[in-house]
Amino acid sequence: MKHLFYLNKFFWKYRKLLLIGTFFIVVANLFALYPAEFVRKAFDAVLLSMKEGTNTEQGVKDTLLKYGGLIVAFAILKGVFMYFMRQTVIVMSRKIEFDLKNEIYQQYQNLSMSFYKQNKTGDLMNRISEDVSRVRMYLGPALMYAINISILFYLVISKMLSISTTLTFYVLLPLPILAILVYFVSSNINKRSEKVQAQLSKLTTISQETFSGIKIIKSFGNETNTWQVFLKSCKEYTQKQLQLVKIEAFFFPLIITMIGASTILTIYIGGLESFKGNITTGNIAEFIIYVNMLAWPVASVGWITSIVQRAAASQERINDFLLLKSDIENTNKALTPIAGDITFKDVSLKYKDTNIVALNNINFTIKEGTTLGVFGKTGSGK
Repeated sequence: MKHLFYLNKFFWKYRKLLLIGTFFIVVANLFALYPAEFVRKAFDAVLLSMKEGTNTEQGVKDTLLKYGGLIVAFAILKGVFMYFMRQTVIVMSRKIEFDLKNEIYQQYQNLSMSFYKQNKTGDLMNRISEDVSRVRMYLGPALMYAINISILFYLVISKMLSISTTLTFYVLLPLPILAILVYFVSSNINKRSEKVQAQLSKLTTISQETFSGIKIIKSFGNETNTWQVFLKSCKEYTQKQLQLVKIEAFFFPLIITMIGASTILTIYIGGLESFKGNITTGNIAEFIIYVNMLAWPVASVGWITSIVQRAAASQERINDFLLLKSDIENTNKALTPIAGDITFKDVSLKYKDTNIVALNNINFTIKEGTTLGVFGKTGSGK
């Protein structure tokens, strides 16, 4: 997670979009909250008129049309603000993605030749494309839904507590189970995500090198062997991806089970509270809607956790390059004028990461004001 701190400078740069997007999220959730209250009022109004014997068919229709119209109106308003929510937060993530790709490309331009001898082209391509895309998923959808979940949880649970603390306690009882499971599984997701990304880089490298040297491969009739190497790498990637998906797939059946348990508890405990006169029948219907409103946020906890863990693994790989310093650094210091003879005494040079000896015990002196010409074959060390 600490590797994602590198992105904080981009959040500050686009803080206006983030703040406006957060405002739209709050407003959208407020409009999402009221329809449950309208259902409760409609439910109680119809039941009250039936109990008092004052209900008429036209009266019931008017009540249902009134609250039904309000529900539709609030749903439309919620949709409008959700649109603006995405147009701010998601657009912000796209802008950060653009800046991050440019920053990585600029870093690639500044790094020395030794860096490219140590790293494969396919891996470099993968980090600026696939890894940045996973980071963008954290910057956009994951961040947006995390803020949305936090606000929705606060609003819904506050409303539920104002109706019945007893019923709220039983309804929310299954939720801590999810939090505990997420805590234990998130680290495993991160480790497997790193393996998936590393294998994808390897696969990209094999593809790039194959396309670059396709003439040589065909000249030597080595297509079958090259295909076997590529196929083996594909199978390894598939296997690692399946291992990651198996863990992620564990969340959803469990979440559906817990939401179902919460709904059953709402009906059972709510019925008991209704018999005692602590809540109305409409409150039970209202609570069921609140439980369903929490269904997607609870279900998305695992999804968001997965995105964040993948983004952390990808950002770590990106930081490995971004935080590197070039072997040769430019400075603003002016060179001091020099004068005199130039002398080479027993000078030798061996290229880094190779066994090539370019110079071996070279000795010569160039007098001030004279010129030395060096002749030799290509690659001789001139």
